[in-house]
This record gives sequence, C-alpha cells and structure tokens, in this order.
Amino acid sequence: MARCRSYLRGLSICVTVLLLVSGVVMIGVGVSSIEGNTPVAQLFEQLSSSDGLMVLKVFGLVTVVLSVLGVCATSLHHKPLLLLFSALIFVEFVALMVVASPLVQVQAQMDGAVDEVFRNVTPLHRAEPYIQSELNKLQASDSCCGLRTFKDWEKQLPVSCFCKPAVSTLQPSSQSGNASSGGPCVLVGSDLYPPTSQVSERLWVHSEPCGPILKSHLSFPIKVRIGIISAFSTIAMAAVALCLALGLQEYWTTPPVETTVDDFDRVKYQPKPSLT
Repeated sequence: MARCRSYLRGLSICVTVLLLVSGVVMIGVGVSSIEGNTPVAQLFEQLSSSDGLMVLKVFGLVTVVLSVLGVCATSLHHKPLLLLFSALIFVEFVALMVVASPLVQVQAQMDGAVDEVFRNVTPLHRAEPYIQSELNKLQASDSCCGLRTFKDWEKQLPVSCFCKPAVSTLQPSSQSGNASSGGPCVLVGSDLYPPTSQVSERLWVHSEPCGPILKSHLSFPIKVRIGIISAFSTIAMAAVALCLALGLQEYWTTPPVETTVDDFDRVKYQPKPSLT
C-alpha cells in the first residue's frame, strides 16, 4: 500500500509540473503577437482574434499559480490542499471552456469570411498600394498569383506573377485569351496582358492562387491556441483525477484485516500490522 501511495504521489507531481509548463506556454503565446506575421495583414483586420491572446495570458497566469499550489500539495501529501487544488483546477477548466468556445466558432467561420474579404478587395490593381506591395512579395516567394485566380489582377498582371515553365511542359495556347496548363505555370493570351517590348505575346504566370496560402497563415494562430487549450484541458483533467485519488485514498482503500478466534469461539477483526 505504501508503494502504491508513493507511485501515485510521484505521478501526481509529474502531471502537476506538466500543468505548470502548459501555463508558462499559454503566457508565452499570449504575450507574443502571431498576427503580425500574417502576410497582407491589412486584409484581415476585421477578422482579428486578439481576444484569444488575453484569454491565454489570464488563464496561463492562473494555471501557473495553481500549479505551484498543486506541486506543494502533492509533495507534502497535504489532503486539504490536494482537494482545494483539484476543485480550483476544475473551476478553471470549466471557465476556460466557456470563454474559449468562440475560438472554435471563429475557426469554423473563417473560410467564408476570408472569401468575402477576397471579393471585396478585387480587382487587385485597384487595391491599396500597401496591399499590392505585400501581395507581390507573397507571389514572388510562394510562386502564386492572385487571391482566387490570376484573373484577380484583370489585365494588369504584375511581374511577380510571371513564371518560367519547364521546357517539357510547354503547350501552345490554341486560342488567344485561353489558359493552357504548364505544370505550376499557366499560359495566358495577349488579351489578358497586352504585349510590350519587355513582354512577349506568350506569357506564363503562376497557376496556384495565393488565397489558400493566406488562409493557412490566418488560421494558424487560432489553431495554435485551440491546440494549447486542448492540451491544457487534458493535463488538467488528469491532474484533478490523480490529486483527488491521492487526497481521498484513505476513503477508497480498505486496510487489510486479520481475524482471530478466542477461547469462546468469538471472531475478532483487527487491522493487519504494516510491514513498513
């Protein structure tokens, strides 16, 4: 029995330390600004989810304080502190689930909201200069063109959309204005981009749109927060279960007993002496 109690206490300490680490991670993610790394950030100002950062900072600080209490309670095997720690962590878990539930709704509604932003900002050659500049950087670095298609630029394709297809994939366009596939590049006719002295009539542009890339950048911070909250929830429930088991151990374990019979054939029950 003593060995089981020692094993349970050691496991409780480990889980409580993990809970402390999760609290520190929540504070770190809450302090850091992930949205600032989103390309063309001005497109997504209306989709900002900065409230999730405040949730992580507040609950991360509470988790750190409660985890220190839990480590002390499990190390000292102080039963009232163990029960208090379990109750407080469970209350924090319920509160976090209620407060963080909008993050899941934002994730579910993100695609539709982003598509609406894309429709509002096109045609791209009429967008704000800052948006055009940032989108040109994204097109050059990720080999994409436009938000939904290269036609978002209408007849004013920027240089960052130009593509050099492999020689083996070159396919001449059958009709002017049609797009012909060339692997990661697509051949467009002269009516989409009037030829100049620098640009020949055969113009290849990136076939992949930049919209999915921007969606992944935008949803990444929300996915990180949901993942951290999910990890915290799992660790918190494990800590609550272990600390409750440790604090209530004397109520759910039956001490070993031995029976004796006296001279009058009466049976007596008494606790068996411990070997430790």
